Amino acid sequence: MVKQIQRFHREPIINVIIGLKMTNLKDVIIIGGGPGGYVSAIRASQLGLNVTLIENKELGGICLNWGCIPTKSLLKVSEFKKNLDKFKDFGFNISGEITFDIEKIVKRSRDASKQLSSGVKFLLKKNKVEVIKGFASISSIAEFIEINITKDNGNNEKLETKNLVIATGAIPKSLPGIDNESDRIWTAKEAMIPKKLPKSLTIIGSGAIGIEFASFYNDMGSKVTVIEAEKNIMPNEDEEISELAKSIFTKKGIKFFNNAQLQTIDLTKNNAISKFKIDNKIHEIVSENVLVAIGVKGNISNLGIEKFSIKTENGHIVTNKKMETNVKNIYAIGDVTSPPWLAHKASHEGVIVAEIMAGHQKNHELKKEVIPGCTYSNPQIASIGLTEKQAKQKDIKLKIGKFPFLANGKSITIGDTEGIVKTIFNKETGELIGAHLIGSDVTELINSLSVAKTLETTEIELMKTVFAHPTLSETLHESVLSAYDKAIHI
Repeated sequence: MVKQIQRFHREPIINVIIGLKMTNLKDVIIIGGGPGGYVSAIRASQLGLNVTLIENKELGGICLNWGCIPTKSLLKVSEFKKNLDKFKDFGFNISGEITFDIEKIVKRSRDASKQLSSGVKFLLKKNKVEVIKGFASISSIAEFIEINITKDNGNNEKLETKNLVIATGAIPKSLPGIDNESDRIWTAKEAMIPKKLPKSLTIIGSGAIGIEFASFYNDMGSKVTVIEAEKNIMPNEDEEISELAKSIFTKKGIKFFNNAQLQTIDLTKNNAISKFKIDNKIHEIVSENVLVAIGVKGNISNLGIEKFSIKTENGHIVTNKKMETNVKNIYAIGDVTSPPWLAHKASHEGVIVAEIMAGHQKNHELKKEVIPGCTYSNPQIASIGLTEKQAKQKDIKLKIGKFPFLANGKSITIGDTEGIVKTIFNKETGELIGAHLIGSDVTELINSLSVAKTLETTEIELMKTVFAHPTLSETLHESVLSAYDKAIHI
Protein backbone atom coordinates (compact mmCIF):
# COMPACT_ATOMS: atom_id res chain seq x y z
CA MET A 1 0.00 0.00 0.00
CA VAL A 2 2.80 2.41 0.92
CA LYS A 3 4.56 1.70 -2.36
CA GLN A 4 1.33 2.29 -4.26
CA ILE A 5 0.80 5.65 -2.52
CA GLN A 6 4.38 6.71 -3.22
CA ARG A 7 4.01 5.83 -6.88
CA PHE A 8 0.70 7.65 -7.01
CA HIS A 9 2.35 10.82 -5.74
CA ARG A 10 5.53 10.45 -7.76
CA GLU A 11 3.98 10.21 -11.25
CA PRO A 12 2.25 13.61 -11.18
CA ILE A 13 5.49 15.20 -9.96
CA ILE A 14 7.42 13.64 -12.85
CA ASN A 15 4.74 14.79 -15.28
CA VAL A 16 4.95 18.33 -13.91
CA ILE A 17 8.75 18.33 -14.33
CA ILE A 18 8.46 17.02 -17.88
CA GLY A 19 5.76 19.56 -18.60
CA LEU A 20 7.93 22.41 -17.36
CA LYS A 21 10.82 21.22 -19.49
CA MET A 22 8.68 20.94 -22.59
CA THR A 23 7.30 24.48 -22.18
CA ASN A 24 10.91 25.71 -22.40
CA LEU A 25 11.49 23.75 -25.61
CA LYS A 26 11.46 25.95 -28.70
CA ASP A 27 10.59 24.92 -32.23
CA VAL A 28 13.23 27.30 -33.55
CA ILE A 29 16.04 29.37 -32.10
CA ILE A 30 17.71 31.85 -34.43
CA ILE A 31 21.08 33.35 -33.53
CA GLY A 32 21.43 36.75 -35.19
CA GLY A 33 18.88 39.48 -35.87
CA GLY A 34 20.11 40.73 -39.24
CA PRO A 35 18.19 40.62 -42.56
CA GLY A 36 18.49 36.83 -42.62
CA GLY A 37 17.69 36.13 -38.98
CA TYR A 38 14.80 38.49 -38.33
CA VAL A 39 13.09 37.67 -41.63
CA SER A 40 13.42 33.95 -40.92
CA ALA A 41 12.03 34.47 -37.41
CA ILE A 42 8.99 36.35 -38.68
CA ARG A 43 8.23 33.81 -41.40
CA ALA A 44 8.68 30.86 -39.03
CA SER A 45 6.29 32.46 -36.55
CA GLN A 46 3.75 33.11 -39.31
CA LEU A 47 3.87 29.38 -40.04
CA GLY A 48 2.94 28.56 -36.44
CA LEU A 49 6.36 27.76 -34.99
CA ASN A 50 7.48 28.82 -31.52
CA VAL A 51 10.44 31.10 -32.28
CA THR A 52 13.13 32.75 -30.16
CA LEU A 53 15.61 35.15 -31.73
CA ILE A 54 18.86 35.95 -29.92
CA GLU A 55 20.87 39.06 -30.80
CA ASN A 56 23.76 40.53 -28.83
CA LYS A 57 23.81 43.89 -30.60
CA GLU A 58 21.28 45.97 -32.56
CA LEU A 59 18.37 44.37 -34.40
CA GLY A 60 18.84 44.64 -38.15
CA GLY A 61 22.41 43.39 -38.12
CA ILE A 62 25.36 44.87 -39.96
CA CYS A 63 23.31 45.66 -43.07
CA LEU A 64 20.81 47.90 -41.36
CA ASN A 65 23.09 49.41 -38.74
CA TRP A 66 26.56 49.50 -40.30
CA GLY A 67 26.16 48.58 -43.96
CA CYS A 68 23.41 48.85 -46.56
CA ILE A 69 21.26 51.55 -44.97
CA PRO A 70 23.71 54.11 -43.55
CA THR A 71 26.01 53.92 -46.59
CA LYS A 72 23.09 54.66 -48.92
CA SER A 73 22.23 57.66 -46.77
CA LEU A 74 25.80 58.93 -47.16
CA LEU A 75 25.80 58.25 -50.90
CA LYS A 76 22.58 60.23 -51.30
CA VAL A 77 24.37 63.22 -49.77
CA SER A 78 27.27 62.89 -52.20
CA GLU A 79 24.73 62.64 -55.04
CA PHE A 80 23.26 65.98 -53.93
CA LYS A 81 26.73 67.51 -53.91
CA LYS A 82 27.43 66.16 -57.39
CA ASN A 83 24.16 67.65 -58.65
CA LEU A 84 25.13 71.09 -57.30
CA ASP A 85 27.78 71.19 -60.00
CA LYS A 86 25.06 70.71 -62.61
CA PHE A 87 22.79 73.51 -61.42
CA LYS A 88 24.09 75.99 -63.99
CA ASP A 89 23.25 73.52 -66.76
CA PHE A 90 19.62 73.64 -65.60
CA GLY A 91 19.46 77.44 -65.50
CA PHE A 92 20.28 78.09 -61.83
CA ASN A 93 22.79 80.72 -60.80
CA ILE A 94 24.26 80.00 -57.38
CA SER A 95 26.64 82.53 -55.89
CA GLY A 96 28.80 82.13 -52.84
CA GLU A 97 30.49 79.11 -51.31
CA ILE A 98 28.40 76.04 -50.55
CA THR A 99 29.54 74.22 -47.44
CA PHE A 100 28.48 71.06 -45.64
CA ASP A 101 28.50 69.76 -42.06
CA ILE A 102 29.95 66.24 -41.88
CA GLU A 103 28.57 65.74 -38.36
CA LYS A 104 25.01 66.38 -39.55
CA ILE A 105 25.56 64.15 -42.57
CA VAL A 106 26.71 61.28 -40.35
CA LYS A 107 23.89 61.92 -37.84
CA ARG A 108 21.29 61.67 -40.59
CA SER A 109 22.67 58.28 -41.65
CA ARG A 110 22.68 57.04 -38.05
CA ASP A 111 19.09 58.26 -37.54
CA ALA A 112 17.96 56.29 -40.59
CA SER A 113 19.49 53.14 -39.11
CA LYS A 114 17.91 53.72 -35.69
CA GLN A 115 14.49 54.24 -37.25
CA LEU A 116 14.65 51.01 -39.21
CA SER A 117 16.08 49.04 -36.28
CA SER A 118 13.07 50.18 -34.22
CA GLY A 119 10.87 49.04 -37.09
CA VAL A 120 12.39 45.56 -36.97
CA LYS A 121 11.74 45.41 -33.20
CA PHE A 122 8.08 46.31 -33.84
CA LEU A 123 7.72 43.68 -36.58
CA LEU A 124 9.15 40.93 -34.38
CA LYS A 125 6.80 41.87 -31.54
CA LYS A 126 3.85 42.03 -33.92
CA ASN A 127 4.65 38.52 -35.14
CA LYS A 128 5.04 37.19 -31.57
CA VAL A 129 8.74 36.40 -31.87
CA GLU A 130 10.52 36.25 -28.51
CA VAL A 131 13.69 38.37 -28.63
CA ILE A 132 16.51 37.88 -26.13
CA LYS A 133 19.44 40.31 -25.92
CA GLY A 134 22.62 38.36 -25.33
CA PHE A 135 25.39 36.22 -26.81
CA ALA A 136 24.41 32.68 -27.75
CA SER A 137 26.51 29.55 -28.15
CA ILE A 138 25.76 25.87 -28.66
CA SER A 139 26.31 23.85 -25.48
CA SER A 140 24.81 20.46 -26.45
CA ILE A 141 23.28 18.60 -29.39
CA ALA A 142 21.87 15.57 -27.58
CA GLU A 143 18.14 14.87 -27.91
CA PHE A 144 17.55 18.56 -28.59
CA ILE A 145 19.95 21.44 -29.30
CA GLU A 146 20.86 23.29 -26.13
CA ILE A 147 21.78 26.96 -26.35
CA ASN A 148 23.60 28.89 -23.66
CA ILE A 149 22.84 32.62 -23.54
CA THR A 150 25.08 35.12 -21.79
CA LYS A 151 23.05 38.26 -21.20
CA ASP A 152 24.34 41.82 -20.89
CA ASN A 153 23.89 41.71 -17.12
CA GLY A 154 26.19 38.68 -16.90
CA ASN A 155 23.41 36.19 -16.16
CA ASN A 156 23.22 32.94 -18.10
CA GLU A 157 20.15 31.21 -19.49
CA LYS A 158 19.81 27.86 -21.21
CA LEU A 159 17.17 27.02 -23.82
CA GLU A 160 16.47 23.91 -25.84
CA THR A 161 15.26 23.86 -29.41
CA LYS A 162 14.27 21.39 -32.08
CA ASN A 163 15.89 23.52 -34.81
CA LEU A 164 18.71 26.05 -34.80
CA VAL A 165 19.40 28.71 -37.43
CA ILE A 166 22.81 30.42 -37.37
CA ALA A 167 22.47 33.87 -38.93
CA THR A 168 25.38 35.70 -37.32
CA GLY A 169 26.60 37.45 -40.47
CA ALA A 170 30.19 38.37 -41.26
CA ILE A 171 32.98 40.63 -40.07
CA PRO A 172 35.61 42.49 -42.13
CA LYS A 173 38.84 40.74 -42.97
CA SER A 174 41.89 42.48 -41.56
CA LEU A 175 45.41 42.77 -42.94
CA PRO A 176 48.12 40.85 -41.09
CA GLY A 177 50.96 42.93 -39.72
CA ILE A 178 48.92 46.15 -39.81
CA ASP A 179 48.07 48.22 -36.73
CA ASN A 180 44.32 47.79 -37.05
CA GLU A 181 43.80 49.63 -33.74
CA SER A 182 45.12 52.88 -35.19
CA ASP A 183 42.52 55.58 -35.88
CA ARG A 184 44.19 56.01 -39.28
CA ILE A 185 43.22 52.48 -40.33
CA TRP A 186 39.50 52.19 -41.06
CA THR A 187 37.05 49.41 -41.66
CA ALA A 188 33.73 50.23 -43.30
CA LYS A 189 32.33 51.05 -39.85
CA GLU A 190 34.84 53.84 -39.20
CA ALA A 191 34.41 55.11 -42.76
CA MET A 192 30.69 55.58 -42.01
CA ILE A 193 31.23 57.82 -39.01
CA PRO A 194 34.17 60.14 -39.77
CA LYS A 195 34.69 62.97 -37.30
CA LYS A 196 36.07 65.05 -40.16
CA LEU A 197 36.44 64.63 -43.88
CA PRO A 198 39.96 63.38 -44.67
CA LYS A 199 41.85 65.37 -47.25
CA SER A 200 43.12 62.08 -48.66
CA LEU A 201 42.03 58.46 -48.39
CA THR A 202 43.61 55.25 -49.66
CA ILE A 203 41.27 52.29 -50.12
CA ILE A 204 42.57 48.73 -50.18
CA GLY A 205 40.19 46.68 -52.31
CA SER A 206 37.76 47.65 -55.08
CA GLY A 207 34.74 45.48 -54.41
CA ALA A 208 31.33 47.02 -53.78
CA ILE A 209 32.29 48.40 -50.35
CA GLY A 210 35.56 49.90 -51.55
CA ILE A 211 33.99 51.49 -54.63
CA GLU A 212 31.01 52.92 -52.73
CA PHE A 213 33.29 54.67 -50.26
CA ALA A 214 35.65 55.74 -53.04
CA SER A 215 32.68 57.34 -54.78
CA PHE A 216 31.38 59.02 -51.62
CA TYR A 217 34.66 60.49 -50.42
CA ASN A 218 35.68 61.57 -53.92
CA ASP A 219 32.37 63.38 -54.44
CA MET A 220 32.74 65.05 -51.04
CA GLY A 221 36.18 66.40 -51.93
CA SER A 222 38.74 63.89 -50.60
CA LYS A 223 41.66 62.80 -52.76
CA VAL A 224 40.96 59.07 -53.20
CA THR A 225 43.35 56.31 -54.28
CA VAL A 226 42.25 52.68 -54.73
CA ILE A 227 44.69 49.75 -54.60
CA GLU A 228 43.42 46.50 -56.14
CA ALA A 229 45.25 43.16 -56.34
CA GLU A 230 43.32 41.96 -59.43
CA LYS A 231 43.78 43.24 -62.98
CA ASN A 232 40.32 44.85 -62.99
CA ILE A 233 38.52 46.92 -60.40
CA MET A 234 35.29 45.30 -59.21
CA PRO A 235 36.65 41.90 -60.29
CA ASN A 236 33.30 40.13 -59.86
CA GLU A 237 31.64 42.34 -62.47
CA ASP A 238 31.60 41.88 -66.24
CA GLU A 239 34.99 43.04 -67.56
CA GLU A 240 33.45 45.57 -69.94
CA ILE A 241 31.48 47.14 -67.10
CA SER A 242 34.48 47.25 -64.75
CA GLU A 243 36.62 48.88 -67.44
CA LEU A 244 33.94 51.50 -68.12
CA ALA A 245 33.53 52.08 -64.37
CA LYS A 246 37.26 52.64 -63.98
CA SER A 247 37.23 55.11 -66.87
CA ILE A 248 34.33 57.09 -65.39
CA PHE A 249 35.73 57.10 -61.85
CA THR A 250 39.16 58.11 -63.13
CA LYS A 251 37.61 61.13 -64.91
CA LYS A 252 36.01 62.06 -61.60
CA GLY A 253 39.43 62.13 -59.95
CA ILE A 254 39.83 58.70 -58.33
CA LYS A 255 43.26 57.14 -58.88
CA PHE A 256 43.56 53.37 -59.35
CA PHE A 257 46.44 50.93 -59.07
CA ASN A 258 45.66 47.43 -60.38
CA ASN A 259 47.71 44.23 -60.10
CA ALA A 260 49.04 45.80 -56.91
CA GLN A 261 50.26 43.74 -53.96
CA LEU A 262 50.16 45.64 -50.67
CA GLN A 263 53.40 45.32 -48.71
CA THR A 264 53.02 47.47 -45.59
CA ILE A 265 51.19 50.44 -44.15
CA ASP A 266 53.53 52.65 -42.13
CA LEU A 267 51.91 55.08 -39.72
CA THR A 268 53.20 58.55 -38.88
CA LYS A 269 51.71 61.21 -36.62
CA ASN A 270 49.61 62.71 -39.41
CA ASN A 271 49.54 60.17 -42.22
CA ALA A 272 49.53 56.57 -43.35
CA ILE A 273 52.05 55.47 -45.98
CA SER A 274 50.79 52.55 -48.09
CA LYS A 275 53.55 50.63 -49.86
CA PHE A 276 52.62 48.24 -52.64
CA LYS A 277 54.32 46.36 -55.44
CA ILE A 278 53.47 46.34 -59.15
CA ASP A 279 55.72 44.34 -61.48
CA ASN A 280 58.42 44.14 -58.79
CA LYS A 281 58.47 47.90 -58.39
CA ILE A 282 57.57 49.43 -55.01
CA HIS A 283 55.16 52.39 -54.96
CA GLU A 284 54.08 54.60 -52.06
CA ILE A 285 50.85 56.51 -51.42
CA VAL A 286 50.60 58.94 -48.52
CA SER A 287 47.11 59.65 -47.14
CA GLU A 288 45.43 60.73 -43.93
CA ASN A 289 43.50 57.46 -43.64
CA VAL A 290 43.44 53.97 -45.11
CA LEU A 291 40.20 52.02 -45.56
CA VAL A 292 40.70 48.24 -45.62
CA ALA A 293 37.93 46.71 -47.76
CA ILE A 294 39.34 43.31 -48.74
CA GLY A 295 36.28 41.20 -48.01
CA VAL A 296 34.60 39.47 -45.08
CA LYS A 297 34.74 36.27 -43.07
CA GLY A 298 31.97 34.49 -41.22
CA ASN A 299 31.17 35.70 -37.72
CA ILE A 300 31.58 32.29 -36.10
CA SER A 301 33.88 32.89 -33.12
CA ASN A 302 32.76 31.43 -29.78
CA LEU A 303 29.53 29.96 -31.20
CA GLY A 304 30.65 26.47 -30.22
CA ILE A 305 30.46 25.13 -33.76
CA GLU A 306 33.94 23.63 -33.60
CA LYS A 307 32.96 21.54 -30.54
CA PHE A 308 30.27 19.81 -32.58
CA SER A 309 32.24 19.57 -35.84
CA ILE A 310 30.01 21.88 -37.85
CA LYS A 311 31.86 22.10 -41.15
CA THR A 312 33.44 25.38 -42.25
CA GLU A 313 35.43 26.43 -45.29
CA ASN A 314 37.44 29.64 -45.74
CA GLY A 315 35.96 31.02 -42.54
CA HIS A 316 32.31 30.38 -43.51
CA ILE A 317 29.83 27.66 -42.54
CA VAL A 318 29.24 25.07 -45.27
CA THR A 319 25.60 24.34 -46.16
CA ASN A 320 23.66 22.49 -48.85
CA LYS A 321 20.91 23.93 -51.05
CA LYS A 322 18.45 23.64 -48.15
CA MET A 323 20.76 25.69 -45.88
CA GLU A 324 21.42 22.56 -43.81
CA THR A 325 24.81 22.16 -42.15
CA ASN A 326 26.37 18.73 -41.70
CA VAL A 327 24.73 18.51 -38.25
CA LYS A 328 21.06 17.51 -38.17
CA ASN A 329 18.55 20.30 -37.52
CA ILE A 330 21.22 23.01 -37.55
CA TYR A 331 20.93 25.48 -40.43
CA ALA A 332 22.96 28.52 -41.48
CA ILE A 333 21.93 31.46 -43.67
CA GLY A 334 23.29 34.76 -44.93
CA ASP A 335 26.84 36.10 -44.79
CA VAL A 336 28.01 33.45 -42.33
CA THR A 337 27.75 31.02 -45.27
CA SER A 338 28.96 31.09 -48.89
CA PRO A 339 28.77 34.10 -51.25
CA PRO A 340 27.21 36.20 -52.58
CA TRP A 341 27.19 38.13 -49.30
CA LEU A 342 24.07 40.20 -49.86
CA ALA A 343 21.23 41.18 -47.53
CA HIS A 344 18.51 40.20 -50.00
CA LYS A 345 20.06 36.76 -50.43
CA ALA A 346 20.08 36.31 -46.63
CA SER A 347 16.40 37.30 -46.37
CA HIS A 348 15.32 34.84 -49.05
CA GLU A 349 17.34 32.08 -47.42
CA GLY A 350 15.63 32.96 -44.15
CA VAL A 351 12.19 32.48 -45.68
CA ILE A 352 13.15 29.20 -47.34
CA VAL A 353 14.64 27.71 -44.18
CA ALA A 354 11.58 28.75 -42.15
CA GLU A 355 9.34 26.92 -44.60
CA ILE A 356 11.58 23.85 -44.50
CA MET A 357 11.44 23.76 -40.70
CA ALA A 358 7.66 24.13 -40.83
CA GLY A 359 7.42 21.09 -43.09
CA HIS A 360 6.49 22.82 -46.32
CA GLN A 361 7.40 20.53 -49.20
CA LYS A 362 6.93 23.10 -51.96
CA ASN A 363 9.54 25.57 -50.77
CA HIS A 364 11.56 26.92 -53.67
CA GLU A 365 15.30 26.57 -54.11
CA LEU A 366 17.27 29.79 -54.23
CA LYS A 367 19.26 29.90 -57.46
CA LYS A 368 22.32 32.13 -57.23
CA GLU A 369 22.05 33.10 -60.89
CA VAL A 370 18.82 35.03 -60.17
CA ILE A 371 20.29 37.07 -57.30
CA PRO A 372 21.08 40.62 -58.43
CA GLY A 373 24.13 42.46 -57.16
CA CYS A 374 24.20 46.23 -56.70
CA THR A 375 26.84 48.88 -56.04
CA TYR A 376 25.39 52.27 -55.09
CA SER A 377 28.27 54.40 -56.27
CA ASN A 378 27.99 57.34 -58.65
CA PRO A 379 27.34 56.01 -61.25
CA GLN A 380 25.54 52.96 -59.91
CA ILE A 381 26.42 49.43 -61.02
CA ALA A 382 24.09 46.41 -61.09
CA SER A 383 24.27 42.91 -62.49
CA ILE A 384 22.58 39.53 -62.58
CA GLY A 385 23.51 36.14 -63.98
CA LEU A 386 26.64 35.23 -65.89
CA THR A 387 29.24 37.67 -67.17
CA GLU A 388 30.31 37.44 -70.81
CA LYS A 389 33.54 35.73 -69.77
CA GLN A 390 31.75 33.19 -67.57
CA ALA A 391 29.29 32.37 -70.33
CA LYS A 392 32.09 31.81 -72.85
CA GLN A 393 33.89 29.55 -70.39
CA LYS A 394 30.74 27.40 -70.39
CA ASP A 395 30.91 27.23 -74.22
CA ILE A 396 27.53 28.93 -74.56
CA LYS A 397 26.89 30.55 -77.93
CA LEU A 398 25.93 34.14 -77.21
CA LYS A 399 23.87 37.05 -78.44
CA ILE A 400 24.99 40.27 -76.73
CA GLY A 401 23.19 43.59 -76.81
CA LYS A 402 24.35 47.00 -75.59
CA PHE A 403 22.63 50.33 -75.30
CA PRO A 404 24.19 53.57 -73.98
CA PHE A 405 22.33 55.93 -71.67
CA LEU A 406 23.58 58.71 -73.92
CA ALA A 407 20.93 57.62 -76.46
CA ASN A 408 18.08 57.53 -73.93
CA GLY A 409 15.66 60.45 -73.81
CA LYS A 410 15.10 60.42 -70.05
CA SER A 411 18.86 60.31 -69.40
CA ILE A 412 19.36 63.42 -71.51
CA THR A 413 16.56 65.32 -69.76
CA ILE A 414 17.96 64.60 -66.28
CA GLY A 415 21.53 65.32 -67.38
CA ASP A 416 22.92 61.90 -66.48
CA THR A 417 24.05 60.13 -69.63
CA GLU A 418 27.06 58.06 -68.52
CA GLY A 419 26.80 54.28 -68.72
CA ILE A 420 25.38 51.36 -70.68
CA VAL A 421 23.03 48.40 -70.39
CA LYS A 422 24.49 45.08 -71.54
CA THR A 423 22.29 42.00 -71.97
CA ILE A 424 23.52 38.49 -72.72
CA PHE A 425 21.38 35.76 -74.28
CA ASN A 426 21.84 32.12 -75.14
CA LYS A 427 21.88 32.22 -78.94
CA GLU A 428 20.31 28.76 -79.27
CA THR A 429 17.48 29.08 -76.71
CA GLY A 430 16.94 32.81 -76.33
CA GLU A 431 17.36 32.54 -72.55
CA LEU A 432 18.49 35.70 -70.77
CA ILE A 433 21.62 34.46 -69.02
CA GLY A 434 23.11 37.73 -67.81
CA ALA A 435 22.68 41.49 -67.61
CA HIS A 436 25.21 44.13 -66.58
CA LEU A 437 24.40 47.79 -66.08
CA ILE A 438 26.24 50.96 -65.16
CA GLY A 439 24.48 54.31 -64.99
CA SER A 440 21.79 56.34 -63.29
CA ASP A 441 19.42 54.35 -61.04
CA VAL A 442 20.46 50.97 -62.46
CA THR A 443 20.03 49.45 -58.99
CA GLU A 444 16.30 50.01 -59.56
CA LEU A 445 16.31 48.91 -63.20
CA ILE A 446 17.96 45.56 -62.44
CA ASN A 447 14.84 44.27 -60.71
CA SER A 448 12.93 44.11 -64.01
CA LEU A 449 15.59 41.75 -65.29
CA SER A 450 15.46 39.80 -62.01
CA VAL A 451 11.79 39.12 -62.69
CA ALA A 452 12.64 38.19 -66.27
CA LYS A 453 15.28 35.67 -65.20
CA THR A 454 13.08 34.18 -62.50
CA LEU A 455 10.32 33.65 -65.07
CA GLU A 456 12.89 32.18 -67.50
CA THR A 457 12.01 34.85 -70.01
CA THR A 458 13.42 34.75 -73.53
CA GLU A 459 14.25 37.63 -75.84
CA ILE A 460 10.82 37.34 -77.49
CA GLU A 461 8.88 38.25 -74.32
CA LEU A 462 11.25 41.12 -73.59
CA MET A 463 10.97 42.47 -77.13
CA LYS A 464 7.17 42.34 -76.91
CA THR A 465 7.09 44.08 -73.54
CA VAL A 466 5.87 47.69 -73.74
CA PHE A 467 8.15 50.03 -71.79
CA ALA A 468 6.82 53.46 -70.83
CA HIS A 469 8.34 56.51 -72.51
CA PRO A 470 10.32 58.47 -71.52
CA THR A 471 11.94 56.26 -68.87
CA LEU A 472 15.39 54.97 -68.09
CA SER A 473 13.97 51.45 -68.34
CA GLU A 474 13.72 51.84 -72.12
CA THR A 475 17.47 51.17 -72.16
CA LEU A 476 16.67 47.58 -71.14
CA HIS A 477 14.35 47.14 -74.12
CA GLU A 478 16.81 48.69 -76.56
CA SER A 479 19.65 46.53 -75.27
CA VAL A 480 17.60 43.39 -75.93
CA LEU A 481 16.73 44.64 -79.42
CA SER A 482 20.42 45.38 -79.99
CA ALA A 483 21.37 41.76 -79.21
CA TYR A 484 19.24 40.69 -82.18
CA ASP A 485 20.18 43.59 -84.50
CA LYS A 486 16.77 45.24 -84.06
CA ALA A 487 17.68 48.34 -82.05
CA ILE A 488 15.71 51.44 -83.07
CA HIS A 489 17.40 54.35 -81.32
CA ILE A 490 21.05 53.65 -82.03
